[in-house]
Amino acid sequence: MQSKLFHPFKKMQFDNQHCFLSGELLNKGQNKFPIFANWLTEAYKLKEMPFKMLDESMLSYADIQVPCSETVAKQLNDLELTIQKAFENGYESVKELDQDLLFLWVAKTVYGVIFNEIQSAIKQQNTFTDGFNMSQGLIHKFGMLHTMLQKVNQPIVFEDFKPYSIFISKVNNLENDFAYRDEINTLTFSLRMKDFGLLVNLQDNGVNKKYHEEVWEKMKDKTLHPIQFEELCAKVFYSAYLFNRLPEYHIIPTDDTIFIEAMPLRGMNAKPIFDDWQFKTYGQVVENFWKAWGFLLLEIIKNPEKPMSFILDENGEFIAEVSL
Repeated sequence: MQSKLFHPFKKMQFDNQHCFLSGELLNKGQNKFPIFANWLTEAYKLKEMPFKMLDESMLSYADIQVPCSETVAKQLNDLELTIQKAFENGYESVKELDQDLLFLWVAKTVYGVIFNEIQSAIKQQNTFTDGFNMSQGLIHKFGMLHTMLQKVNQPIVFEDFKPYSIFISKVNNLENDFAYRDEINTLTFSLRMKDFGLLVNLQDNGVNKKYHEEVWEKMKDKTLHPIQFEELCAKVFYSAYLFNRLPEYHIIPTDDTIFIEAMPLRGMNAKPIFDDWQFKTYGQVVENFWKAWGFLLLEIIKNPEKPMSFILDENGEFIAEVSL
């Protein structure tokens, strides 16, 4: 029997009567699924912590939920248990995880936020106008993320490619550090907790990792100071913004498997895949990521061609000892 994918963006179906992942009609009493699981919100006291939405409104981490069928909830809980075990054990266990599982967990988190953002926007626009509009680019991007997330409940195979860039670092975090960040327009995510940092771009076919290969090779096996990991995050969040392709994919359903193939990113376009790196703009991104340490833009780009760095010294070597 052929599996059937659900495409909520075709009819902009984001109500609470259908499962967010499978699209099946929910029975009364079927619960919403928390995007930030209890083990995480309880360990870091996140339940009441404010979560800022794009329209500047505030929810709490506990408010970020999606309507979910019992079957899908069980499949997501199985994924959550695997991730929880690895995260609680720390860096060595996270590093050994199947990266597709990490991708699915991050995709579930980011898509859960997107779902709540869309519901909020639909409510607001219905109040003031007679419709809800979203750019075709975002519909394509979010729709593809949702399709790939259905690997949780469908027999999906990424055929000879990975849709993501994943960076996992050992980080000398403070005991109760929890630093979460997402950028839904570029589908970029970072998390710093326990003794590790996780940085993911969900839809770039691995090119952000390739773009930062030189610096990553020098730091990937090192234990980082938190400011070094945040600097890496700034680099990847900024390059994700400079990434100027909208990845295209072929979806090939067969009797028992759904294959997803990536189209070449270059296509017919001779233009480089990334726009030009602007040091001042990058400096502004770093300033934001370094807020906890109080560095200002003028300090960061004092030398405009060589912004301040805690990852590499002037000779391009990794800085093993950071003292702040």
